[in-house]
Amino acid sequence: MVDYSVWDHIEVSDDEDETHPNIDTASLFRWRHQWRAESFEQPDRGQEGEGVKVGARSLRRHSAIIMNRVQRRDVAEGTSTQGGLERLQAEPRLRKEERSWEQKLEGLRKKEKSMPWNVDTLSKDGFSKSMVNIKPEQAEEDSEEAREQKHKTFVEKYEKQIKHFGMLRRWDDSQKYLSDNAHLVCEETANYLVIWCIDLEVEEKCALMEQVAHQTIVMQFILELAKSLKVDPRACFRQFFTKIKTADRQYMEGFNDELEAFKERVRGRAKLRIEKAMKEYEEEERKKRLGPGGLDPVEVYESLPEELQKCFDVKDVQMLQDAISKMDPTDAKYHMQRCIDSGLWVPNSKSSEAKEREEAGPGDPLLEAAPKSGDEKDVSA
Repeated sequence: MVDYSVWDHIEVSDDEDETHPNIDTASLFRWRHQWRAESFEQPDRGQEGEGVKVGARSLRRHSAIIMNRVQRRDVAEGTSTQGGLERLQAEPRLRKEERSWEQKLEGLRKKEKSMPWNVDTLSKDGFSKSMVNIKPEQAEEDSEEAREQKHKTFVEKYEKQIKHFGMLRRWDDSQKYLSDNAHLVCEETANYLVIWCIDLEVEEKCALMEQVAHQTIVMQFILELAKSLKVDPRACFRQFFTKIKTADRQYMEGFNDELEAFKERVRGRAKLRIEKAMKEYEEEERKKRLGPGGLDPVEVYESLPEELQKCFDVKDVQMLQDAISKMDPTDAKYHMQRCIDSGLWVPNSKSSEAKEREEAGPGDPLLEAAPKSGDEKDVSA
């Protein structure tokens, strides 16, 4: 016959979930559990049960250590009367203590069986394990050269597809295209679109720049969403389109604000690039203009007195001689030497140059040089 007496003291009911509407079910279950824990202390979790189990384990370990030491000494010194005597003295004492702990454990087991069963004692967790699928963080960041090479390789392979995505306007078209080309959902695509926006602004294609800027912010929002969720961007770009197409007001305002701020940054970068290109062009032109003495003819012309500038403007040598004669000899020589070094004034190569210089005197530079055809026109331009 089956003995059903073990079920007489089970404190579990099928109607535990049926509580009064005014009673918080979760709080009621929590209070019941607390009452059971206080009224029927579980020995395997309480201090008494834990102390008995720890003591029994400690005794077994201590007995094994003592017997092992005695055996090792007998082997090292040979069998002796003293070693046998110590073993005979130690074994009864250890066995007595072991029996004492076994009795305590048996009492503990009986106490456990006499306790009523409830939701806390009917069963125990076999194991508890939670797993979260997240993208592992990259151990080491790639070097600058490696990132540049990766970007270059990616662009060479997918540049046409990236530009096609940059020209899309509708949300559905963008989502479908990324679904068909999921490899485009990455940092390299966003970087290429940013550079393309700046190039378009430099070329003064403002309307096209604004279109590509919109798609750039779309890609950047997808990457930010992936970073916050700690997943691969290809696994979450549909969540972005779902959220943006539901017309969430706050999300749309954030998107539009970031888009306008990005356009301003693009215009600023394009302006800086143009200014840099102009400076480089002017520097190249200045180097081309440098005369034999390393001076810029434009700078020299602007530094000349107004009377000398007029002479170069009208290309009148006689007028230049008259202006030089009225100037201090030291100043006249200084300015004319600068004109020679910059190429505004080319020295006369006639064989009688030395004789004419002696007749003109040490302070007259006019006979030391002859005008260079075409330079005056360049200077006045």
